[in-house]
Amino acid sequence: MEPKPGMLMDEETSNTIRALLAKGVLGAGVFNTNDCRATYEEMKAKGVQFQSEPAERPYGIEAVFRDNSGNWFSLTQPTL
Repeated sequence: MEPKPGMLMDEETSNTIRALLAKGVLGAGVFNTNDCRATYEEMKAKGVQFQSEPAERPYGIEAVFRDNSGNWFSLTQPTL
């Protein structure tokens, strides 16, 4: 996924976020999904290296991965 300008951010902001991601200094982020296990399987099939498989947490289901620059991301299916 790549940050792109649109309703939530302008071109300058999306460029700044892309630069931070590339440097590995963004740190972490959270992506919500309606089906964590299915999204995990899709992403894994595309070569994403996960640090943890989907697991039950008090707040929902979560899997964790890193990008090539070292940023951490949580793939989360929140409990409704």
